[in-house]
Amino acid sequence: MTVMSNDKLAALSEAGVSIWLDDLSRERLNTGNLADLIRDKHVVGVTTNPTIFANAMSKGDAYDERTRELAAQGADVEATIRDLTTTDVRNAADLFRDIYTATNGVDGRVSIEVDPRLAKDTEKTVAEAKDLWKTVDRPNVLIKIPATEEGLPAITKTLAEGISVNVTLIFSVERYKKVIEAYFAGLEQAKANGHDLRGIHSVASFFVSRVDTEVDKRLEAIGTDEALALRGKAAVANARLAYAAYEELFATDRWKALAADGANAQRPLWASTGVKNPDYSPTLYVDDLVVANTVNTMPEKTLDAVAEHANLQGDRVSGHGKDAQKVFDQLEAVGIDITDVFLTLENEGVEKFEKSWTELLDTVNGQLEQAKG
Repeated sequence: MTVMSNDKLAALSEAGVSIWLDDLSRERLNTGNLADLIRDKHVVGVTTNPTIFANAMSKGDAYDERTRELAAQGADVEATIRDLTTTDVRNAADLFRDIYTATNGVDGRVSIEVDPRLAKDTEKTVAEAKDLWKTVDRPNVLIKIPATEEGLPAITKTLAEGISVNVTLIFSVERYKKVIEAYFAGLEQAKANGHDLRGIHSVASFFVSRVDTEVDKRLEAIGTDEALALRGKAAVANARLAYAAYEELFATDRWKALAADGANAQRPLWASTGVKNPDYSPTLYVDDLVVANTVNTMPEKTLDAVAEHANLQGDRVSGHGKDAQKVFDQLEAVGIDITDVFLTLENEGVEKFEKSWTELLDTVNGQLEQAKG
């Protein structure tokens, strides 16, 4: 599959990869930029996170008018953030509604994350998920819940309420298998609660580039030729092993019983696909992760790079499990503690989103104070 120009995005889509934008802002909505990306660049969904909203609200004046209105109503900073973020998500969901309908709910999705400060609290995460679902009030929203140990039962309980979920911050295949188990359990409980399983959708966001960033740093510290030769290989290998786990667990009798009741498979989503190392191809985590029935959520910079430079060669994931395992065997042989890598990445991921949430609170609080004069 050798294609040119913007046809590369079309080819990626035709290969069964749903292209979602990893960004949202009121400016994108107001200027028509998001609508343009839907029309011109095959974007069929959007993901958000606390960092994205912190960046959006710290720039420009798109939120100023509504912030002044909320300040006049006496809204506090938490209520203001809830209003601003859920309004953006609701409006984006409306923009994607035709895609949602045309794909029977598979695409046309917009994700919003629970407060990251709740990542270690199961019951508060469930309560927040239910509140976000009710507040956005759109069938094509996905509530993002991190795959922490405490998040796993929250995922099950949220799905049991008939709420569609984007499971985020997955780094290891071991944790990913637990996420799939949580999904199955949630669907079984949803059925018992009388929900139509056909209306429940989910994606599992498996983070990619951060794995190479952490592993490469450790390989460079080891410094041997064998170690340095493994740079840039861990992330793709990890994702390929995740896909092998997906194929295995979604072929079990347990899943087949759910599918017979109308359940939708939880698609793997490749997240954090913007390349951090300038020595690597800017489309590395797209080219090497092409496989049908997956999502690749990209920042706009990566989306543009794919349109211009992608080297698409068909399915680069199926059947690569053994080769991927060899990479991990080699990593362990040179002294990489894979378990510690994944624990570090999960803790850092939660901390980064907590920091972004604090920055968001500070930004909006300052805007409220300014609006009050």
